[in-house]
Formats: sequence, C-alpha cells, structure tokens
Amino acid sequence: MNMWKSVYEKIIEHSQNDMPLEACGYLGGQNATVVEAYCLTNIDKSGEHFSFDPKEQFDAVRAMRTKNQRAVAVYHSHPQTPARPSQEDIRLALDPEMIYVIVSLAAAKPEVRAFKIVKNEVFEEPLDIIDG
Repeated sequence: MNMWKSVYEKIIEHSQNDMPLEACGYLGGQNATVVEAYCLTNIDKSGEHFSFDPKEQFDAVRAMRTKNQRAVAVYHSHPQTPARPSQEDIRLALDPEMIYVIVSLAAAKPEVRAFKIVKNEVFEEPLDIIDG
C-alpha cells in the first residue's frame, strides 16, 4: 500500500494527540494510494479498543464518495503496545478487503504497520510512504 507522507504524519499526530486513548479513523484512497486520513472519535474512550462515532463514520464515507475515494484502510493506535493486531483486532476484522493500519506509540519513535486479516489470519502488507 502506498501512503502519502502527509497522511502518514497526520495519523501519527492524531494518535499522539489522543493519548492515552486509542485514536481511530479511515484512510481514503484513490487507485492504490492512500491520499487522505479521516480522523474519527473513539467513542469507547479506551486505551485498549475503539469504536467509531457512527455519525462521523457516515460523514467520512460520504466525503470519500464526493472525492472519488474509497475506504481502503481502517487505522487505529496502540498507545502502549506494538504495531501488530491484538486478539480483539483480529476477532473484529470482518472485511477481508480492508487493510488495517496500526500506529504504535509504545517506543520513543512511532511505528506504523499495515495488515490484511482474512479468516483470523494476519498478513503484513508492505507500506510505502511517498511524497504527497
């Protein structure tokens, strides 16, 4: 998956700003490139799991449609754990077409990794940060 550098920086900033809670949102793509982050509210207000605000989720999907984007990924942060899917992340990953991006803030330098999760199997996806 290709991701614009500006989007990469935005999801890290969102994750840092929402500490100690998990941040979450959609990543909108055109062709094979993520071009926009849609930062949503974690209505669970938890550092261990997240749920999107339904109104914000609907608004993000509508905004993507008007910009000829599609939701190619869901992102969320792990404030204190590594950038790999938790058992809950795996259990709740119901869309085999979706890419799941995790921003870990467990170390001094944020780590961002992407995964496909199909029938409870986790596959790491290459993540290339490009100018944009």
